[in-house]
Amino acid sequence: MSYLDSLNPSQYDAVTYTDGHIRIIAGAGSGKTRVITTRIAYLIESLGIAPYRILAITFTNKAANEMKERVYSILGDDASGMFVSTIHSFCVRLLREDIHKMGDGYPRNFTIVDSDDQKSILKEAYKMYGIEVKSYSYANVLSYISACKGEEISPEAAMSIANEFTSEKIKAQVYDYYEKRLEHMKALDFDDLLLFTNRLLKKDQEVRVKWQRRFDYIHVDEFQDVDKIQYSIIRYLVSDKCNLCVVGDPDQTIYTWRGADVNIIMNFEKDFAPVHTVMLNENYRSCPSILKGANSVIKNNKNRIDKDLYTSRQEDNKIIHYSAFEEALEPAWVCQQINKCIQSGAAYRDIAVLYRSNYLSRSLEKQLLEARIPYRIYGGVRFYDRAEIKDALSYLRMLIHDNAAIDLALKRIINVPKRSIGNKTVETIEDYSRSENMNMYEVIKNHDVARGKAQTALNDFIKLIEKYRNLVNSMSISMLLEGLMDECGYMQMLEDDKETERIENVKELINDIEDFETANPDGTLDEYLQQIALYTDKEQENNGQFVQLMTIHAAKGLEFDIVFVYSMCDGIFPSEKAISEGGRTALEEERRLAYVAFTRARKQLFISDAQGYSYVMDRIKLPSRFIKEIDPDTIEHFGVQDATQHTASRQEELPSGQAAKALTYVDEEGHAPVKTSGRIRKGDLVVHTSFGEGVVLDTSQGVWKIAFNNKFGIRKIMANHPSITKK
Repeated sequence: MSYLDSLNPSQYDAVTYTDGHIRIIAGAGSGKTRVITTRIAYLIESLGIAPYRILAITFTNKAANEMKERVYSILGDDASGMFVSTIHSFCVRLLREDIHKMGDGYPRNFTIVDSDDQKSILKEAYKMYGIEVKSYSYANVLSYISACKGEEISPEAAMSIANEFTSEKIKAQVYDYYEKRLEHMKALDFDDLLLFTNRLLKKDQEVRVKWQRRFDYIHVDEFQDVDKIQYSIIRYLVSDKCNLCVVGDPDQTIYTWRGADVNIIMNFEKDFAPVHTVMLNENYRSCPSILKGANSVIKNNKNRIDKDLYTSRQEDNKIIHYSAFEEALEPAWVCQQINKCIQSGAAYRDIAVLYRSNYLSRSLEKQLLEARIPYRIYGGVRFYDRAEIKDALSYLRMLIHDNAAIDLALKRIINVPKRSIGNKTVETIEDYSRSENMNMYEVIKNHDVARGKAQTALNDFIKLIEKYRNLVNSMSISMLLEGLMDECGYMQMLEDDKETERIENVKELINDIEDFETANPDGTLDEYLQQIALYTDKEQENNGQFVQLMTIHAAKGLEFDIVFVYSMCDGIFPSEKAISEGGRTALEEERRLAYVAFTRARKQLFISDAQGYSYVMDRIKLPSRFIKEIDPDTIEHFGVQDATQHTASRQEELPSGQAAKALTYVDEEGHAPVKTSGRIRKGDLVVHTSFGEGVVLDTSQGVWKIAFNNKFGIRKIMANHPSITKK
């Protein structure tokens, strides 16, 4: 049994303990997959357990295939017959045999609907009820339906809960149609596979005993991500004679928003007593400083099983933290560090940049493009390709006269938000446009092409666009967009649909425009849109060599030589919204998210934040409280100091020409800014280098609120910023 010789003592214990239930607490990078596969091989070869008496449940097909391959590499054909699958695949197998016993008329060859099938059903419902997909995205409605099913909320109950909220009533109506359509087809979606299995095992003792008798050993991977329905299924499968082995890490429970419950793994020994617990805390992935830093942060959580990851690796690179004086410097620093890593022999594919929310990729993507650093958004969409960003930019394009692409913009947003303008009306406008050789906007501006509500809606749309066209030369671009998004009802639509991430993206676009205005005070709307077109037209070579950008949630289970945790500001990470809704429990999950982010790195971990005003949060930004929790012996700080009271910063690591000495901002020439003459107070006249003269309205909370002329309006600027002088 040479495959046992390479195990460390804890791994050996986890593999060879077979006298009862076992809980394996597997720290990040501690070789948990190796332990599970070796354990299965040990059961078959050493104990003589028939492979078909062993069940192993994972949560992705990739993990299931990897597990099978590893066991076969140890045992060869002797492993044939073991059942390794995702929990959904297991449920399909069970239902194919026994769904007919539910008595609802479902045949064994029931249909499983995939995501395309689900969208097809929704299209039917949308057509029947006159719902526009631009107002109610398929993804959002399917997420709503899944959430209702997970909480066992019927369509009737969903309609009752919706009450007078129009958007919720519409989604409940679609949910009702969707469920009736599935029932008519005798089809199940992925949520149903779990729900039907759980109901069948619960109500039919004969079926339950039948499946319990099939397995002597059950293994469940990623147990910290199990939800209540999945756990219920697992409990029904475990008989008095069956040994259950669960593997997971409470410190990596980051999916509570989709049902995962950290208390399931925490309380496992109460549900299945007696339980043997094994701690896998030797890490084979990260260098010592990264592990010590991650440990020092996660120790601040109360609801956890105490463990200290350690490593035998000798090489050690300290965690690097950079605090930028303002937002533009942070992505510049990240790109500088990436280039240094490449020059030192790293490959682009070895580098990942992680962030808390998708909207944070905007400034980073622009800087990467300008620096000619190839990148890919892992599991997501580039900032300027996101639907809400395209919608907002289309509204802005409507304001430009003689715009050759105005028809494309108009068709995109003419019924977003919903204005009772249907496809037939749009087709009529298109036909008129071709026959009269004029663009579609001129058609609806100069001709009545519809009747009743549709014509009234078109008239209101024209009034809105004309109003803001008249303001183009007297109002800033950011104010134009902000006004348009509010007055047309777009932001209200997102709020009604609880589209928090899309709201953040629109706010980040406004922030992007403000950056453009600061850098180009005389810049026009047309120039801004042309600049954005250049960014969206740039293509990256697709040869597998690119930096990967992703949210921390998407990074779970992945690892890279070099990791950047980007925009680690308080309120962003930890998320202010999450904490306000979930309190201490949410804060602990945010801390677990930081732990997961840090432990993705093998050799080098970079952390960055930017001070200044955040439009998304509507307040000044400060470094994350989690940075203060990192063991000071494991981290070096660069950039500007702040209220977190870090050790003295160092200048040599800052972006060239944009350096920041400790506690002091330095301009592009390397000189300290000229200090304002006297303390600035409310009512003072000041001069901004880009926006000109203004009056100070407020100086609280580290941000100066200043009213400039109509072109720029009221702006919030970081207190003592060198661009401001007292008049």
